Amino acid sequence: MLAISLMRMGAKGKPFYRLVVKEKRSKRDGAYIENVGTYDPMTDPAEVNLKHDRIQYWIGVGAQPTETVKSLIKNNPVQTEEEKAAALKARAEKKEADRLAREEAKRAEAERLEAERVAAEKAAADAAEAESAAEEAEGAEAAPVEGGEPETGAEEATVDAAPAEEAAKEGD
Repeated sequence: MLAISLMRMGAKGKPFYRLVVKEKRSKRDGAYIENVGTYDPMTDPAEVNLKHDRIQYWIGVGAQPTETVKSLIKNNPVQTEEEKAAALKARAEKKEADRLAREEAKRAEAERLEAERVAAEKAAADAAEAESAAEEAEGAEAAPVEGGEPETGAEEATVDAAPAEEAAKEGD
């Protein structure tokens, strides 16, 4: 009995498939009778190339397509060369539009982050300015009034420091 199934090709982690007609009991990647198409799931969207006339011939002869192959045949109908070219053009345009949209999103995100950074710097500068203004106001309130008496604590500190310095010099 014949089957139309996928034959895995490609490297590890990068699958690529051939649609082949083969004996149903043969191994997945074993000998086959005819290659009737390819399937590349790694592209976006997946790329499927089928030889519809040969697939119909083999189905007519009695080959049974697997579930996956049935799905590929159903979702990829027969197309003329013009339709294939239009589909490729549409795919390329969609890919370019997606790329431009991603770039625009990155640019908008960068602008938003820059605006947030500038706002944060401005807020920090305003806070620092307000803090220095508050310190200046506190310094003006704590300054002694001209013509008034000096603080007694400062006078006592100088008197106590002088005998300690003289005693230190005598000890040398």
